[in-house]
Formats: sequence, C-alpha cells, structure tokens
Amino acid sequence: MPQALLLLLHLLAAAFWVGGMAVMHFAVRPSAVAVLEPPLRLPLMAQALSRFFAGVSVAIVVLLATGLGMVWLAGGFARVHWSVHAMLTIGLVMMAVFLHVRFAPYPRLLRAVAAREWPVAGGQLNTIRRLVELNIVLGVAVFALAVVGRVL
Repeated sequence: MPQALLLLLHLLAAAFWVGGMAVMHFAVRPSAVAVLEPPLRLPLMAQALSRFFAGVSVAIVVLLATGLGMVWLAGGFARVHWSVHAMLTIGLVMMAVFLHVRFAPYPRLLRAVAAREWPVAGGQLNTIRRLVELNIVLGVAVFALAVVGRVL
C-alpha cells in the first residue's frame, strides 16, 4: 500500500507540472496573445505564472519525496531499473530549468510589468516560453520512460 500511495502522489504531481506547462503553453498564452494587447496580456501572464509556479514548487517537493521514497522501498538506487535513474536525471534537469525560470527571467518579467515596460516584459515572457518548451519535451520523455522504460 505505501508504494501505491507514493506512486499515486508522484504521478499526480508530475501530471500537474507537465500538464500545467502544456496548458499554459498551448492554450493560455496563445489565447491571451489573440485577444489581449500587451498592457493587459503581460500582467495576466505574470499573475498566471505566479499561481502556477507556487503549485510547481509544491509538485517538485512531492516528486522528490515520493520518488526517493519509492526508491528506498525498492531497496535503493542499486536495485532499481536504469529507467528510474534516467527519470531522476531528467527530472533534476527539469527542476534546474524551473529554478532558473523562477529566479531569473520571471523576476525580470515582474519588474518590467510593474514598470509598464511592455517590450522588456514581452522579451522575458518569450524566454520563459522557450524554457517551458524545453521542459515540456523533457517531461514527455520522463512519462515515456515511466511507461516503456522497463521494456527497453
């Protein structure tokens, strides 16, 4: 039962993070671009990212705790399949990308929005968009490893 509960929490956190990035990237941002001018769109995106980043921070803690818990229950890193090592490695890269976004372009976006410097804010949002694209690809790779990694 503990393994199943850890796996459930792990999958929910991963789905929130990767699914949330997909929604922001493929639905929210393009819709905001289509209907809102920069003075409305950029503050909206900054606020949406603020809320999403709070959730991602929790998801990362849950992912690390549950992932390490499942490895411990399996007998340690020496006993788990190589795909688990690959998922952890990719997940750590994703976390590093998130931390970079959260502490570099995102604060610059917030400052530019507060100063109403729309071209600067737009540039920072574009940087965030490109890094989110990278994390979406990495997240999909982790899901693929989770599903088919054991048979490879």
